[in-house]
Amino acid sequence: MPRLLIVTLTLGILLTTLLTGCNETGQETKPLTISEGWPKSISDSYGTITLDSPPKRIVSTSVSITGTLLTIDAPLIASGGTRPNTRVANEDGFFKQWSDVANERKVAPLYQGVANAESVAKQKPDLIIVSATGGDSAVKLYEQFSTIAPTIVVNYDDKSWQDLARLLADITDKKAEAERAISKFETKLADVKKQIVLPPQPISALVYYGDDRGGNFWTKESAQGQVLSSLGFSLSELPEGLKDNHQMGKRKDIVPVNGEKFADAITGQSVLLFAANDSTISQMKSNKFISHLTPIAQGRVYAMGDDSFRLDYYSSMNLLSTIESTFHQ
Repeated sequence: MPRLLIVTLTLGILLTTLLTGCNETGQETKPLTISEGWPKSISDSYGTITLDSPPKRIVSTSVSITGTLLTIDAPLIASGGTRPNTRVANEDGFFKQWSDVANERKVAPLYQGVANAESVAKQKPDLIIVSATGGDSAVKLYEQFSTIAPTIVVNYDDKSWQDLARLLADITDKKAEAERAISKFETKLADVKKQIVLPPQPISALVYYGDDRGGNFWTKESAQGQVLSSLGFSLSELPEGLKDNHQMGKRKDIVPVNGEKFADAITGQSVLLFAANDSTISQMKSNKFISHLTPIAQGRVYAMGDDSFRLDYYSSMNLLSTIESTFHQ
């Protein structure tokens, strides 16, 4: 099997796991409610906890949430990881866009992929954070976690990283740090918007998994969709029959489309590929089932970088740099 195909399949499996997972308990999630001041009461779908003071030893069981905890300089001591040694992750399973920061702050890697309550307990956390959805969700272990330390379940698929940062900042007493990061990002976004010329609109924005596996299309509610909209991009609408194609649960940020319907879903005049590099563009162009589509046939397909599939502060800043260099006027 050609090396390019092996790499693409491996990355596709990894990203499918991270992007299309759902709430493993099937329990309906509701937004966190957080009281003001300390002690602080925090309620979610699983119950209510009380923190007497800001946490000092946080464990993140979600690699997708970890980057935002690092952004606000939360007292993170350990994190779960994803599959190690890939295009998107280092040997610890930490995402490459923030792995150096995690190493500098001595964040301990807990596991890669499958959550393990014993490894969490060894860290002696005073707060455990679990994602409600996604392939890195460990909600099935909620009861075990809650016997170790106060545990909260956070839904990130309906939030920008800024919204998530503010939510986590409320819990960790890191509001100033969150606002500084958000301000830096907004300043760069405004500058990039002035520097670029948009490709033909509207665009199809997606993660491409290969010839037979289709991809996940970002919605306007997704973090990616929100960044693109802020820069002036217009996301193309999916055909009516595909808009509610949420096969893997109640995710609000993606719509998976595969098989014979995939070509119908690419309705944009340009295509932005996330979790992608130039080899992904080549693979899409060689797909005989979609190569005839106008944006592909005319070469209006653009890669947004390997780290653009899960946006935190670090990958969002990288995404802005990629967009600027790709569409600079």
